[in-house]
Amino acid sequence: MTRERGAAPGITTPLAHAPFRVLVTGRVLMLFGNGMAHVALAFAVLDVTGSLAQVGLVVGARSVANVALLLFGGVLADRLPRTLVIRGACLLAALSQALLAVFLLSGTATLWLLVALSVLNGAAAAANLPAIAALTPQTVPGSLLRQANALAGIAKQLGMFSGMSMGGVLVGLVGPGWAIGADAALFAAAGLVFLFLRVPSTAVPSRGVLRDLLDGWSEFVARPWVWIVVLQFMVVNAGWSSVTAVLGPGIADDTFGRTTWGLLMAANSVGLLVGGVLAARWQPQRALFYGTALVSLQTLPFFVMAGPSPLVPLLFAAMFAGGVAVEQFTVAWEVSVQENVPPERLSRVYSYDALGSFVAMPVGQIAIGPVAEAIGPDRALLIVAGLTLTATFAAVATPSVRSLRRR
Repeated sequence: MTRERGAAPGITTPLAHAPFRVLVTGRVLMLFGNGMAHVALAFAVLDVTGSLAQVGLVVGARSVANVALLLFGGVLADRLPRTLVIRGACLLAALSQALLAVFLLSGTATLWLLVALSVLNGAAAAANLPAIAALTPQTVPGSLLRQANALAGIAKQLGMFSGMSMGGVLVGLVGPGWAIGADAALFAAAGLVFLFLRVPSTAVPSRGVLRDLLDGWSEFVARPWVWIVVLQFMVVNAGWSSVTAVLGPGIADDTFGRTTWGLLMAANSVGLLVGGVLAARWQPQRALFYGTALVSLQTLPFFVMAGPSPLVPLLFAAMFAGGVAVEQFTVAWEVSVQENVPPERLSRVYSYDALGSFVAMPVGQIAIGPVAEAIGPDRALLIVAGLTLTATFAAVATPSVRSLRRR
């Protein structure tokens, strides 16, 4: 019996390919470091300035640089060898974090130094994201794209979760400066790992940045399902980030406590891991339609929290189910894009995807607080849930999303 008619390849099958092993190893190192830095940076800014508002300024500077440079990062990753781009981005990230660690440990850090180095780190992330996302189909045969993307998603969640846990330990034991120094070392290690990544080059000569951006835009809008799903996630991501970063912690303080909130976010991460395993084992032919529809389950925690006394066991189940559902979509989305977009334009399409998906997140985070104060947290949660469901049902209703099939 042939493989096509027999059991599907297992989730670990992509690891038989050396380029994929190198790619996943490098990504895990990066994400582990990012997880540590995510925890350490806030405490570092508090140590220097003592102001929560300044924490927002430093973190926001990184986000603005990331979003502003994503399109340029996509052009770089399509016009230069992607392995060269990620090595350079890892070097820039390692240098920015090493400098930050030195300033913190020497007691010479200032607010504007923190902002400037956060901008450099955001620029490195803007180059890394489109390049790494487009490399997966160059490391495995097309028949293993689903398993490869699922395994990459599992590695991502494990790396971030482990990094955040280790970051908390290091900050408590030796301080945020040493944790950020460890992040710099991990990015340097990732850059060394990527030296061993060997894939065929898809780079073609540039016709100018503007022309390259226009070509990427043409590819992005040529398939309605691409920009429709990105518009959906402009709303979905803004809603999720506003609840998990702002509204949820406030509700936790008033009801079930901060420790339980941390465990709830961990339950969501476990759901993402389980969703990746399930997606690697099976997805239907119309995987994008199936995954997009499942995003509606991400609203379950919103409905559970929208009450005077949230039922904590039910909230744990809702957070877990939401994670499983979203990872089903993520794998379907990655495979759909990688199967249908020409390799030489893939990074630019990913950069437009990231820009559209992330651009509204700061808006949601800023707006949700005043809205909750004006009408109450429960009504604010219901508004977020309603907007998420509306965007999801609108995407599912479009023929291009419903009809797309896996190859």
